[in-house]
Amino acid sequence: MEERIEYLTDWLRTKTEEAGADGLLVGISGGIDSAVVSYLIKRAFPENSLGIILPINKGVEDQTDALAVVEGAELDYVGIELTDAYQTTYDTVKNQLKEKGDWNEDKSQLGGANLQARLRMSTLYAVGNNYNYLVVGTDNAAEDYTGYFTKYGDGGVDLVPLINLRKEEVKEMAKTLNVPDSILHKKPSAELWEGQTDEEELGMSYDTIDAFLRGEKIDPDDEKDLKERHMKTEHKRQIPAGPNRFKGA
Repeated sequence: MEERIEYLTDWLRTKTEEAGADGLLVGISGGIDSAVVSYLIKRAFPENSLGIILPINKGVEDQTDALAVVEGAELDYVGIELTDAYQTTYDTVKNQLKEKGDWNEDKSQLGGANLQARLRMSTLYAVGNNYNYLVVGTDNAAEDYTGYFTKYGDGGVDLVPLINLRKEEVKEMAKTLNVPDSILHKKPSAELWEGQTDEEELGMSYDTIDAFLRGEKIDPDDEKDLKERHMKTEHKRQIPAGPNRFKGA
């Protein structure tokens, strides 16, 4: 695992240099994936790496796990509360659609969660522009295969160092990097809403997904669900689709 960490550290340095950037930043949620990325970018650029904590409906000081990550990694960080920006945007959209008679309450929870992810993405790029830093994503192999990320939200990044690592491998890497125990044993959650967990949203455990990605046999219904998810979310893993060049007159 130490060799793999060194490989990813070198890869981050190379890609940053190729882009003509000065360093790297990551949005820190307090979960294990963003924790591992935080430690990696600190190794890659000890003096030019930055963690960004972006709470909505909470204060920066309430993000105890995220703060434990930056302390453990000895990573410079900035906290930017986005509650007002989110609420203003959400309410404006909601009120305009209500006036039009088209507001769909049934889709409002997920729509609001995706708006939060996209607002955070925009903020990360605004900060990255300030420092000439690339934005590093936190998606792992399980999330990539299932499309369990917000398009142009947490999926909107420059580099994804964990993209080939199963969740179990991310955990192993976290242990090697000495990520705090509170993060290692935390239930995975995208924090889309209060009490939300990844495995509840996915309808299966990460252990099941990891087993599938290892090529092992899993419950046929779970296998069918995973393959369907992969197919339906293919658009998230591609650049925007466009037609072939028109060859008419």
